[in-house]
Parts: sequence; structure tokens; C-alpha cells
Amino acid sequence: MRRLSRGRQAAPTVGGAWKALRAVGRGSRMIDVQSKMAERALELLCLPEGQSCYLLDIGCGTGLSGDYLTEEGHCWVGIDISPAMLDAALDRETEGDLLLGDMGQGIPFRPGSFDGCISISAVQWLCNANKKSDIPAKRLYCFFSSLYSALVRGARAVLQLYPENSEQLELITTQATRAGFTGGVVVDYPNSAKAKKFYLCLFSGPSASLPKGLSASEDGEEATESKFTKARVVHGLARRGMLKKSREWVLEKKARRRRQGKEVRPDTQYTGRKRRPRF
Repeated sequence: MRRLSRGRQAAPTVGGAWKALRAVGRGSRMIDVQSKMAERALELLCLPEGQSCYLLDIGCGTGLSGDYLTEEGHCWVGIDISPAMLDAALDRETEGDLLLGDMGQGIPFRPGSFDGCISISAVQWLCNANKKSDIPAKRLYCFFSSLYSALVRGARAVLQLYPENSEQLELITTQATRAGFTGGVVVDYPNSAKAKKFYLCLFSGPSASLPKGLSASEDGEEATESKFTKARVVHGLARRGMLKKSREWVLEKKARRRRQGKEVRPDTQYTGRKRRPRF
């Protein structure tokens, strides 16, 4: 691991860094999505109001999440395995300190260094074995145990991730528990294919109640913990008794598309009404 200064860059050229930045999406949409996930992660940290905290950003990339932390008045340190990404972060003049390193080999900080930790779309990569010596369970445990030590007692870590399946999520949560963490998984927009997000909320102190996940439904009473099942759900059961193309069928279909975040025309008195055949 080595710290990067703003006067000396890790890679010999900047061109490769900008190519890497384009590869993950350099447009305004990518920045907006990254900022929203960082905002949600910071919200789940439950930091003291009006207090500047010292935070760790794991898998910081080009510093987009760190920019939001800076806007909120926090100081931060970012760690990433890609020199090109960190090179681009230096070019963008991010405010945080940057460290080149592999989180699977542990977090190299003194015990109790940070008031909290966030990570956006990074931890799931520890489940991959890129070489024969890589054992995902050991790398995950090394990461979580060193992270547990680096946090102030009672602090939280919020790690946004994209698990491929229930087995991968179970592997991650099991190693976090072995390292001493308590907590669970918060799922935002569980009924949406595109907006669905997983946040692993870890507590380094006494177990606390898990925050509620965001939902597009009107009642907002969606479950907060992820529950995986291999059983296939027959969608027709939810509409049993509905006549296809009837007003109830159309309204239910439009409501489902709204929950998925899709643009749907408003309901009117003409919704689902049968039309006369054209000649």
C-alpha cells in the first residue's frame, strides 16, 4: 500500500486514467447515480448532526463519492486498487487523501482511526478469485477484521454492493459477522429491477435496529432485510380473478410499472375502457 501525493502520480500517463474513467461512465448520469448512493450511504451511517467526521471510502475510484463527503463537511481517506482511477481522482483535485492498495489484504490503519466508513460498488469483487492464491472467504475476513479495528467503537460501516446471488451475499455477511460486526442488509426499492440497491449496514459496537429501506410504494412499509429464495413466483397468482385487459388488470399493471420506476400515463375515467372497433 502507498499513499498518493498530488505532486507525484502513480501512473506514468494521464491518458489511461481518463480512459478508465470513461469506462465506468464519465457522464453526468454516472456522477448523479454515484452521488445519490453516497448520499444514501452517509444517511445510513447516522452521524452526529452538524459535526465534521473522519471517514473512510473503500473503493473510492475517481473520488465521486468523496466529493459528496466533502460537500457535507467531512474529511475522508480513499483507498482503491486501481492506479488509473486514483490518477484521475488526483486530476479532479479531490479533497481527500488517497491510498493505493488492495482491501482484500486488509485496511492499513491504526485502531480507532475512523468515525465511519462507506463503500460504493466495491466489496462484491472480493468474492472473485483472480488467481490461485485468492481465497474469497479469507480475503473477506481479512478485510472485515481490519476494518473493524480501524473504526471507532460504536461506529458504522455502510457498504453498497451488487451481490450476484444469495450465496455470495451470505458469504459476505458471514465473514463480517466472524470479524465482530453486527447489523444486516438494507434493500432500497426491492420491487424495482433497475433502482434496487443493497446496503450492508455494519455496527462495530452494540447491535442497533436496522434502518428501513426506501420504497416506491405509497405505504412505505417494505421489508428492510433482503430475503432470497430460489422458488419462482408465479405472477399470475397476484392477479387471480382479474380478467385480462379489464380495468382492474390495466390499473394493476400500471401500478406495478410505477413501482419499477417507469414512466406511466396518469389514470383517468377512460383507463381500461373498451374501444369500439375501427372500420
